[in-house]
This record gives sequence, C-alpha cells and structure tokens, in this order.
Amino acid sequence: MERVSERITRSLVDVGPATAAVLAERLGITPGAVRRHLDPMVEAGWLVAGENAPYGPRSQRGRGRPARIYSVTDLGRDRLPKAYEALSVELMRYLRDRVGGTAVKDFAKARLQPQYERFSQALAGKDAAVKPYILAELLSKDGFAATAEASSLPGTQVCQHHCPVAHAATEFPELCDAEAEMFSQVLGTHVQRLATISHGDAVCTTYLPDNSRSAS
Repeated sequence: MERVSERITRSLVDVGPATAAVLAERLGITPGAVRRHLDPMVEAGWLVAGENAPYGPRSQRGRGRPARIYSVTDLGRDRLPKAYEALSVELMRYLRDRVGGTAVKDFAKARLQPQYERFSQALAGKDAAVKPYILAELLSKDGFAATAEASSLPGTQVCQHHCPVAHAATEFPELCDAEAEMFSQVLGTHVQRLATISHGDAVCTTYLPDNSRSAS
C-alpha cells in the first residue's frame, strides 16, 4: 500500500500546491493525519511551505492567519516510483525499433487527443488575448502547474512547472513536439518552445505571439 507521504507527494505533483486541509480532503484522511507527515517532509527537503504557492493559483487563503501552502521540491519528486514511466519508455522504444520513428510520433499525437478535444471546447469563441491564461488554467487542472504571463516580446508565455513525462521526453522529444503542436491547434496561432524540463530547464516555457492585430 502506498504510504501517506507518497500519497501527499503525488497529490501535490499531480494536482498542485495545497494547504493541509485541502490535502486531507483530496486524500480522504483527517487534517491531523496529514500534518503529522508534513513537517518531517519539509525537514527532509521533500516539500517547501509558505504563505503563497511558488506557482499556480494563490486563492487558498481564508480570513485570519494564512494557512501554509505546501509544494514539492525536485528531491521530493524524485522519490516517486518510476515504474510506470519506465514501462512507457520501454513501449516507445519497442515502437521505434520494431515499427519506426513515425509510430512514436503517431503515439505522441494520439495520447493528446482527449486533451486536445477538451481544450478546444474550453477555448472556442474566447478572445485571443485571454486564451493563454485559460490554457494555463486547463494545464494546471491536468497536473502541469502552469502559469501564463506577458512576455518581453509581443505576446505571452505559458510556463509548465511540472511535467509528468519529463524523463520519457528526454529520450523521445516527439512528446514535447506533439504537445507544442496541440497548443498551436487549440490556440489557432504559431507557438515556439523556449525551454523544456526534459532538456534540463527549470520549467517548460512556450511563447505565444500576440496575434490580436491579425485576429478577425
């Protein structure tokens, strides 16, 4: 059975930073049971705690003294079992070696189809200026801990602070390429990848040019 500390880590990685009360609700256990694990995890360097999340929404505050918000460090993320991702890498290697590189590209696109359909529906009819921010919210709900902000160039950049397939994407960049292509399709504009976690960067950063002047 998965330990409580692993369940806490997985929840923070998959869903995003949270208070002890929110974690307890997610895991279906008491806040006291969660808190017994949080301080040792912080001391071990697996989590960090503060009044604000280091990324993502900052709306978990209530009245009075703000509750501490916990998020996972790289050390904590590395503690999670890698068996599932290892199997995925083996499957893609099999496709590449037995069928060819095109099969990996097809797989990378196919796995994003449900996400593409949901994102397309959510972004349909929205103003081009707000689409990057909606995209970041949608990605955060899917566990990518994404934010959107104005770029130094005309446009916006979307940053993903977590990537569930980072290790696999290191060997198979087709996964990153397919995601960038999906972003371009749902946003209706060209996008440019500036950084990726799989290449050793701190976050995955995608630049979205300002096409409001050309939007009809």
